[in-house]
Amino acid sequence: MTDELLVVRAQLGDRTALAEMVARWRVPVWRYVQRMLDADRADDVSQEIWLAVVRGLPRLREPARFAPWLFAIARRSVVDRLRTEYAAAPETPVRDDRCVEDLSDTVVARTELVGALTSLPVLEREILVLHYLEDLSVQDCAHICRVPVGTVKSRLHRARRLLREHLSEKGYRS
Repeated sequence: MTDELLVVRAQLGDRTALAEMVARWRVPVWRYVQRMLDADRADDVSQEIWLAVVRGLPRLREPARFAPWLFAIARRSVVDRLRTEYAAAPETPVRDDRCVEDLSDTVVARTELVGALTSLPVLEREILVLHYLEDLSVQDCAHICRVPVGTVKSRLHRARRLLREHLSEKGYRS
């Protein structure tokens, strides 16, 4: 069943359709939040997102645009959480630089990549996560972030460059 049909059925009060929609999108939303914040905060923020989705679903006018609408809600929730945390501790950066020690080269490489991703500025990291890791189009990213398509493209370019520079400093070749 398509997302569009699930949305329409959920708007008409079909709880099964809503449950199927949540089951389908729960992991992608959590992954996005986890990549923008961290795993500890992802659970709380994801719950806030789904609460906002349930409340706002009756007002969604374009059921075919459910994914961009969902990620726009997720983005707003992440930004709200970051604003709250920055306001509470302005001189303390909200970053988790913990490193899992493991002898496996694969785990080390993944840790380096995650570290490189978290080292990116929030705006560039957000676009990179939405476009490459959540597989959203440039147009959908622009809609979610409320910026022009050209801004998305320039942020993607800058994010790729910064990521490449960070990885090359660590001895990885592109």
